Order: sequence, then structure tokens, then C-alpha cells
Amino acid sequence: MLHNKKLVCFDLDGTLIDSVGIWNQVDARLIKDLSGQLEDLNVIQQQRDAQLKKLKHCADPYLEYCGYLKERYGIAHLSKDEIKTRRYSISHHFLDHEIQLKPQAEIFVQQLLQQSIHTAITTTTSLSNIQRYQQNNTRINSRLKFEKDFDLILTREHVQNIKPHPEVYLKAIQHFNVQPEECLIIEDSLIGIEAAHQAGIEVAAIYDQYSAHEMPEIKAKADYFVQDYAALLSFLR
Repeated sequence: MLHNKKLVCFDLDGTLIDSVGIWNQVDARLIKDLSGQLEDLNVIQQQRDAQLKKLKHCADPYLEYCGYLKERYGIAHLSKDEIKTRRYSISHHFLDHEIQLKPQAEIFVQQLLQQSIHTAITTTTSLSNIQRYQQNNTRINSRLKFEKDFDLILTREHVQNIKPHPEVYLKAIQHFNVQPEECLIIEDSLIGIEAAHQAGIEVAAIYDQYSAHEMPEIKAKADYFVQDYAALLSFLR
């Protein structure tokens, strides 16, 4: 898996950090606060995944996702911009205090660096979220320093097209001047795996409980599948 690799790219949400379920809770609270409706968390996640895939060519897919919520839940009194602002306001407590790294993720990153393998974060989350984790979230910043432990951080502000478009991965290999076969991508979701394949790069899928509904396709399409970072560490030893 890691033989002759010069670069390992990490997705963030669901891959490095346990966060997908948190965003389900954020959206559930948003929907309840603005419409009074209680929505199932699994339904919320599947709706969000489907909409972001559909809206991937938009300038701001998350703004358009908030427009979708406005229409679906009859939120007539707010614009989609105002809904987006409310969504991120709700998210701050979760980003600062609830989200944490996946077990042994920081050990794997540091082992890569010790073996002179470049590391990159390649995510469709926003740079402001990463900055919040680094500044405010002691569950994360006590174990991993993003600016120190990653040679490159690419967020949705750095690309015109979000996953499953391969742009973020193509930018990463171009930055390090490596060939696709010299890179490995670690992802938890189907759209991330599809983006890796479109970039011509091998991808290792790591288990995340919130991708369970996609698991048969994930296992079928990923080049490798691992349960956790302990399994990934075994490939370095």
C-alpha cells in the first residue's frame, strides 16, 4: 500500500476526525430551530450527501444546500444566506468542543513524516473550520498541529470544483511534483473514492460508521480497505 509512496493525502471529515455525525446534529438542530420539524439523523446525512453531489459544480455548494433546506422545510422567513450563517453559528460549539481525532490518527501522520513521506489535508471543508480546530479544540490541537504536521492544506477555498471532481487531488500532486502512482489517498466516503479514481491515484478507504450505507460500494471501489489507523500503522512497520 505505501511502497514507493512519496505523498499521503487525507480527507478530513470522517477520515482524520470523527465529525460526520456532528454535522448531522448541527443540521437537525438547524431544521428544528427554523421549521419546528424533527428529522431523522440518517435522513439528514443522506439528503446532504445527495445534495452536495448534485450541487458540486456550484460556486458555493453549501450555500445552495442551505437553499435546499429552505425549500424542503418551508423556511420562508430567512434567505439561504441567512440560513447558512445560522448553520455555522450552531456548529461552533460542536467544532470547538465535541469533534475529536480518530484513534491513532496522529501517530500515523507522525510516522509518515518520520519516514520522509509528505502529508497533505485535501478536504471540501472550509479553512475557517480547520482554524477553529487548531485554535479552540483541545481534543484535536493537543494531539495534532495542522500547520506543523501537514506539508500542505487544501480546503474548498482552494478549488473551483469539490469532490467527486478530482481537482483537489490533482493540485496536491502538482504541488509536490509527484506522479499519481507515488501518492496514496485516505478517504472514508464514496465521493472521495470516486475523486481519487478520477485523479488516477490509489485510495485506501477507512471505516466510518456514517458511511455504512455506502459500505458495499466503498469496499468495491477502493483499492484498499482498513478498519482503523491501527491497521494503517501495520503497513508502516
